[in-house]
Amino acid sequence: MHRALLDLSTHTIRLADETDFAGWRDAARRLALAGVQPEEVAWIVGSGGAGEHGPPQPPVGKSLTVPREFVDRAETIICHSDPERFSLLYRMLWRMRDEPSLLKIASDPEVRCSEAMEKSVRRDIHKMRAFVRFRKISEGEDERYIAWFEPDHFIVERNAPFFVRRFAGMRWSILTPCLCAHWDTGELTFAPGAEKRDAPADDAAEELWLTYYENIFNPARLKTNAMQKEMPKKYWRNLPEAPLIPALVAGAETASREMIAKMPTAPAPHHAKLQARHWPASASIQGDDGADAASIVELREAAKSCRRCPLWRDATQTVFGEGPDNPRVVFVGEQPGDQEDIAGKPFVGPAGKVFDAVLDEAQIDRRKTYVTNAVKHFKFEPRGKRRIHSKPNAGEIQACRWWLDKELALTKPDLIVALGATAAQALLGEAIPITRMRGQVVTRDDGLRVFLTIHPSFILRIREQGEKDAERTRFLQDMLAVKEFLAN
Repeated sequence: MHRALLDLSTHTIRLADETDFAGWRDAARRLALAGVQPEEVAWIVGSGGAGEHGPPQPPVGKSLTVPREFVDRAETIICHSDPERFSLLYRMLWRMRDEPSLLKIASDPEVRCSEAMEKSVRRDIHKMRAFVRFRKISEGEDERYIAWFEPDHFIVERNAPFFVRRFAGMRWSILTPCLCAHWDTGELTFAPGAEKRDAPADDAAEELWLTYYENIFNPARLKTNAMQKEMPKKYWRNLPEAPLIPALVAGAETASREMIAKMPTAPAPHHAKLQARHWPASASIQGDDGADAASIVELREAAKSCRRCPLWRDATQTVFGEGPDNPRVVFVGEQPGDQEDIAGKPFVGPAGKVFDAVLDEAQIDRRKTYVTNAVKHFKFEPRGKRRIHSKPNAGEIQACRWWLDKELALTKPDLIVALGATAAQALLGEAIPITRMRGQVVTRDDGLRVFLTIHPSFILRIREQGEKDAERTRFLQDMLAVKEFLAN
């Protein structure tokens, strides 16, 4: 029997619980096919009091079709705390029988209301992921962690799988006023809501976390209004780091000045030693421009003394392209990173490992491809002992295009793959919206065809594992498209 039961005398639908989407969907479909008007239906949550009759059977030969977008939106809105959400969704479902494009009418009051409810649920899901703080309550084999959170909507059941993926190896419970989630490393279960007094006040790791939080606080990037928008004060009472925030904010300006004063003005010593080896003092200011190079080997040698833009001064060495002289495909990235700058080879860092793995899955042999960058020197900002990647500007991209054009003229590929916006700008001479044009092939004036996609480093910057996996899958699909293009 379905979870939703219908009393035909009053048209009252009784749902099993606040997030009984399956029950609502089944009852709503039967009601709509039976021609029951929205104003004739009342939606109730909870057990007991059900009528003797189940939902009406849909008329033979009749069917109900709604856009997938509405189904996805409804599944999210069911988690909203507004008791009128069930009626709103049924009214929209009823209207879509005659208005199949209802969701595209942005000015419609019910469409706007549904959008706001969906957005509110998604925001609450994000806040829960950001502000849940676990505290240890036992040690050894009985080690367990407890967290307390107060959501605005009924999101616990929908959000719990995220915490299972994130904390799969530890036993934990998330307590909330409406529902509690429990994970024992093998099974996810739910229990009725709890009270805040059921959660522990603190644990031994609290002091360590506070020390860590205080040390990673970056005063130079403080934007108080934006911080309070993303971390409303209603959540502060449940965050162990909250007592530190006022003092950190008050001292941000002074701390920022001190941080700037301590910032190094040159790379670490071992970088300077490598740089001295690659940039001899006797090198000319312009060096060999490679105009007479008849092969990639000669062009790479000429690029070692490149001075076409100021980036050479702080970089360890020129990081030139790598691969055969006659590849069918050339991959162009943005610029070398820290590891590439030291090794002198492109795509050997974390993004390069993602790139290699995806190429392998797509069955593209990297040894038969040519891999290079739009900019050949590492541009960075020193931060302590680390060198943090800094995006090349238009002038640096244009200055280095000399070498890229020479590489393409010598390799004569069938296809160029632009990995990211900087590579696309270098290849096409203008800023390209990669997100919108991803997967497209653009033909240049010289006949060379450019396939547009993201840079693999974009995947590494995604924090949420599910989103990261989805983006990696999309990148793999792009590489499969490249392989198919080359096969034709």
